[in-house]
Amino acid sequence: MSPLPKRALLAITSYHGPFYPNGDNTGLYYTEALHPYTVLTAAGFQVDLASETGEYGIDPHSVTKTALTDADALVYNDKQNDFNQKLAQIKKASDLDPTAYGLFFASAGHGTLFDYPKAKGLIAIAESVWARGGVVSAVCHAPAILPHIKDQATGKSIINGRTVTGFTDKGEVELNLMDKIKELGLVPITQGAVQAGATYKEPEGAFDVFTVVDGRLVTGANPPSAHATAVKAVEAFDKL
Repeated sequence: MSPLPKRALLAITSYHGPFYPNGDNTGLYYTEALHPYTVLTAAGFQVDLASETGEYGIDPHSVTKTALTDADALVYNDKQNDFNQKLAQIKKASDLDPTAYGLFFASAGHGTLFDYPKAKGLIAIAESVWARGGVVSAVCHAPAILPHIKDQATGKSIINGRTVTGFTDKGEVELNLMDKIKELGLVPITQGAVQAGATYKEPEGAFDVFTVVDGRLVTGANPPSAHATAVKAVEAFDKL
């Protein structure tokens, strides 16, 4: 049994501005927060939702009929659902006590490429969780935050010398977004991981369910992996 608080911080991107070539905004990929929230609460965690600024916006591409299952759509359309209520009352990371959490889970959406690398409040919570022996987890584009989370013992990123996954370059190309990412000067997940000294592994198909567990570090590759990544994060916590 872990001596750490059975409380999780579910990080949400605060960026909800233009990104897509057609002018659409990006932001939170809805199910990449919903699915981990569902897994964590079912496992008995208290879960707080926070972004760097205390604001958020949902990526419209993540709530289309093709992006949501019937079950997901029922939750999305129920504004009284517990998850939606917490999302509507999202907290600002710097207002929280980092020591209150034993698990940090970063949800995603392309918005994370904009704000996670400089999200000092979220990074501080993750660094505290890691320093106290807790679990840090991220899915899809959320590993954009990992190179910037420092191990207090080494001064290097917590992913230095470790193995991670995240959204693939192949996936960005399939979505016709790699050129936009480069145009905006954003750092793809693969590049950020390697630059931080990590070994990057990817699934055979860009949207295949795929997770990587390296001790207390748990990562997932894409939206379909959000549930499995959270399950693995809970398993890692239970082993502490």
